[in-house]
Amino acid sequence: MTSPSSGGGAPAYEIDTSKPHPARMYDYFLGGKDNYQVDQEAAEQFMKAAPEVRAGVLANRHFMHRAVRYVVAEGGVRQILDVGTGLPTEPNVHQIAHAVAPGTRIAYVDNDPIVSTHSMALLDGTGTSVVLADLREPRALLDHPEVRRVIDFGEPVALLLVAVVHFLADADDPDAVLATLRDALPVGSYLVLSHATGDIHEDRREDAAAVYRRATASLNLRPHARVLDFFGDFTLVEPGLVKVTDWRPDEAPEAGAPPIGIYGAVARKDR
Repeated sequence: MTSPSSGGGAPAYEIDTSKPHPARMYDYFLGGKDNYQVDQEAAEQFMKAAPEVRAGVLANRHFMHRAVRYVVAEGGVRQILDVGTGLPTEPNVHQIAHAVAPGTRIAYVDNDPIVSTHSMALLDGTGTSVVLADLREPRALLDHPEVRRVIDFGEPVALLLVAVVHFLADADDPDAVLATLRDALPVGSYLVLSHATGDIHEDRREDAAAVYRRATASLNLRPHARVLDFFGDFTLVEPGLVKVTDWRPDEAPEAGAPPIGIYGAVARKDR
């Protein structure tokens, strides 16, 4: 994640092409074109350490698709705050949500200016907005005028934190970040979260994390119990916190498919 400057009172974000950026690496893993050589080289190094990464990011993406359909169709939510949205990859959140309920409002949030610029193309209706903000500053994110224009925190919200919290280091105090975001959500809201783990491929954990130490954000692999903490007192939807491939799959996994080291869950705020 790039950090906002402290000058001038308002955050200022710059495109840093000297270091790999997680969103652009993710785009490369998905076969996208919105990345630089520095991102491509880091992504290739990561794939050597974790050959299943492309299958992993696709599985994570499919988890997001299923989770969005769930919170809109079964949860009845009509507004979504997608933090760490990444570069546009169809189908996008608004496309999935609008296929179920066309009036659903979506605020996309990311801290990479390239993501923000490319995501402007997603503005196909007044109910969608793109916001340049940083997860590490949750209060500023929640108070951003564009977030407030689209999201009414007096009504249930689906907060998406898909493959982004693992880019918060312990020094960023992810528990406080998550608590601030959860506290802002009214009863009836949902948290959709996925997070990379070293539980599945322990022998390759260090090599994989090392690649991101040279990026704009480190990759912080956390165990199941630690990821579970991020849901606070929200009620987990069945089947709970599981590998993303195991969360309400549309079809059985392919025989011999590599295990994916990403946990995912959907939880509801009941009180």
